[in-house]
Amino acid sequence: MKISMNIKKLNEAATVPTYGSACAAGADLYACEENGVTVAPGETVLVHTGIAMAIPEGYVGLIYARSGLATKRGLAPANKVGVIDSDYRGEIMVALHNHGAVPQTVENGERIAQIVFTPYAAADFTVADDLDDTARGAGGFGSTGKK
Repeated sequence: MKISMNIKKLNEAATVPTYGSACAAGADLYACEENGVTVAPGETVLVHTGIAMAIPEGYVGLIYARSGLATKRGLAPANKVGVIDSDYRGEIMVALHNHGAVPQTVENGERIAQIVFTPYAAADFTVADDLDDTARGAGGFGSTGKK
């Protein structure tokens, strides 16, 4: 399934997101940093993409790590998954965190993250005195076992 989406280049040098293969779920986002940006170990840096998007109402853009960048260079979104709401029209930026032990430089035009568009449901919250019972109940972290 494909959705139609308008994007705006906020910087002429920005790269339009691309899909790496016909069945890729995430579109690659590219750094738009004229001189590149270096991320020191343990540091988080906002990396510009130079684009804004008009995500359709009822959808959200979720920013995920690129597996190669995360595993080979230790660079991944600081917030693990970024959320771009459909009413946001500002520049898409990626907060990259360096989990490694050496500085990493992100070059202009380098793929830095991927964005996945997915429908969502908003909730109408109602305060209740009781909740329905389930087999799990209030069991928290690890309550379903290891295997």
